[in-house]
Amino acid sequence: MRLMPAFLSGIRINHCLKHLRRPRIAGGLLGLTLGFGGGACGPAELAGDTWTLCESHGSAESGNGLSTNGLSTNGLSTNGLSINGLSTHGLSTTGFSNWFNQDPARADEIMRYIIRCAAKGNQQRKYTNPVTGVKYTWEGGLGLAHNWATGAPATVQEEEIVSACLAAHANKFGIPVAISVLGRNARGAALSYTEQELSTFSEREACFFGNLFDGTGVFAATDRGYLREDESSVRACGLPSNPAQADCLPIIHAGTCESLCQRAATEALPFDRDADKKNPPTHGEPPYYETCTYNGRTFQPLTTRLQPQDIHHCGDGVCQFTERCGDGVAAGSCQADCGPCPY
Repeated sequence: MRLMPAFLSGIRINHCLKHLRRPRIAGGLLGLTLGFGGGACGPAELAGDTWTLCESHGSAESGNGLSTNGLSTNGLSTNGLSINGLSTHGLSTTGFSNWFNQDPARADEIMRYIIRCAAKGNQQRKYTNPVTGVKYTWEGGLGLAHNWATGAPATVQEEEIVSACLAAHANKFGIPVAISVLGRNARGAALSYTEQELSTFSEREACFFGNLFDGTGVFAATDRGYLREDESSVRACGLPSNPAQADCLPIIHAGTCESLCQRAATEALPFDRDADKKNPPTHGEPPYYETCTYNGRTFQPLTTRLQPQDIHHCGDGVCQFTERCGDGVAAGSCQADCGPCPY
């Protein structure tokens, strides 16, 4: 599924995501509150630590747009959505209203991304803030958690795949990048893709998995090996230069997809597509992972791919955002592109 850049949203993500709790009472997908809510977590302390989530446009396209130094889990245990669902009922509870009105602007952004990950592209959710009277409309997109999106309590599978969706669309630097996201929804149906998409997004990037609702956290692993010294990318959460440089909290770098994950053995039929647009064969195996196991627990992941031009090379004549001045040939000291540093 192709994800195209749209616009930056401005949501800030703090570093408490991995501390999410899953209560027996109302708690929810909003429980991953991407950046606010009452509790121990505050704003991010690290300057420049921003990521992006994709804006969705229908079931097949979405664009990076969430700046991320606020992906927090505070509030998920009080908004009620994982128990009450993403239906009108779930959005009308006192718990959701209290959560939303702690910071309406940020809550609006968070809900936009949650609905776009969970609900299908032909769906939307409307909400009128009972405190301010302001009306909101949030569009569906990827359709990864249909039952939860239509009012049922979130299953573990739905929690995991939506968590993976949010992590996969995180961008440390807040710069839009078009990506391809592959995998299956919570019911086992494959995200649709084409041979053209696989050809355009020919660089394997990463796999993302975890659970933001039960305290487990979210994880990323590289699917192509670590970047060489002369390479760099704004997608540093999934594609770091080495494990020590994967500074993308709350996303934890877990290693390589090959060592942690099992590729899908058979192709699941895509959803929301005509029969003649079924996913094409890919040399005997689907181009995504079906499960990833970390710290003894198995998760349902999402797999991402990049376009070649989004992996930058020192010496290509352009001083990229991810490159620095210096007298060397590495991304952090790239004289050919950025020149020598003034001293």
